Amino acid sequence: MSTSTSLWATAATKADVEQGDRLAPHFDKDGLIPAIVADRATRETLMFAWMNDEALHLTLTTGYAHFWSRSRSRIWQKGEESGNRLAVRTARTDCDQDVLLLEVDVEGNGVACHTGARSCFYRTLDLSPGAVRPVRLSRIE
Repeated sequence: MSTSTSLWATAATKADVEQGDRLAPHFDKDGLIPAIVADRATRETLMFAWMNDEALHLTLTTGYAHFWSRSRSRIWQKGEESGNRLAVRTARTDCDQDVLLLEVDVEGNGVACHTGARSCFYRTLDLSPGAVRPVRLSRIE
């Protein structure tokens, strides 16, 4: 289902994409575009998810983040079950328009991860010289 025609350009030159003033998202071969989600106030990276044409359309028209679930093969609104919805305050795209950055306010309990952590990026990799391999993970609190 294509819902994009009134919200973004479906064809654009390289110059239009890189320098123009029209959204022309570049979806991959599976019809998806990566979306990075950050807290509006702190700029903390909260999560990463995929959007398809319909999810992007719903996000831009409702003001709440919607994504495409590859595991469930369906659109989902973040927080539809938990109440931790993501109110989109700013949406950006990169120079190639093939990645989105959403700056959000997290509603509900203020957590973005389905595990209950504030951010889905709640572990760090030990990259120190001579560290035990395979790479160890440490929880960030």
